[in-house]
Amino acid sequence: MPEEAIISHQPRHRLTTRVWHWINALCLLVLLMSGLTIFNAHSRLYWGEYGANDDYAWMAVGSSDRIGYLRLGEMRVETTGFLGNWQDSEGRTQKWAFPGWATIPSHYSLADGRRWHFFFAWIFSLGLALFMIRSLWNRHIQKDLHMRGEEWRPSHIWRSFRDHTKSPAIRQSSDKPYNVIQKLSYIGVIFILLPLMIWTGLAMSPAMDANWPFLTELFGGRQSARSVHFFTAFLLVLFFLIHMSMVLISRPFRQIMAMITGKQGKGASR
Repeated sequence: MPEEAIISHQPRHRLTTRVWHWINALCLLVLLMSGLTIFNAHSRLYWGEYGANDDYAWMAVGSSDRIGYLRLGEMRVETTGFLGNWQDSEGRTQKWAFPGWATIPSHYSLADGRRWHFFFAWIFSLGLALFMIRSLWNRHIQKDLHMRGEEWRPSHIWRSFRDHTKSPAIRQSSDKPYNVIQKLSYIGVIFILLPLMIWTGLAMSPAMDANWPFLTELFGGRQSARSVHFFTAFLLVLFFLIHMSMVLISRPFRQIMAMITGKQGKGASR
């Protein structure tokens, strides 16, 4: 059989990668939406160990009688109709930070939000641990994410970034090994952002604070851990939006089928 035919029948994404991808996508969606419900209980972020209404918050979502706003430091932006002050499906004005369509559950319930969040956090954490172990075992990390010496050069990174913003290069990238921007992105998400979400989540837990106080101290206090947790979630949402934009540009049907069946014609196995 010709070499090209053998390559064309190789899966672009291994089964473990595909299963983890979809479980991870579901978990992150539920964690984000239930996390916004928890944030609605106290829509302010602080640095340090403690935080209350009278303490200075570096970020806050709030509302007056008619105006919703987002405050970052001393900068204040009106967000009426979207954050802080919005109308529900029945036309009633609500003053939670995030609207019901963005939260789980869609009504305000801190207890239910925590139940959803903690349940899927354990699934997410276990899945990430198993994926890392399996990726080391089948050498997915070494083969597909390993950064060669020349790829660390700033000129190489800049050239890859410049090429990766062009539509023709994006369309062709689905049939090629990861470029340096993709490698750095996936390394940052898998080995920095996702573990950081787990560790900051643990640092906010009173039980973990009592048993493993070094976690809280590592982040400079429970409120600092909460701020880092929220900011990391924002970066993951940003990664998701960029990721989906790239998928839509680079033949989305083939990309989605590759992540479902593993088959996508010629290309390196992931």
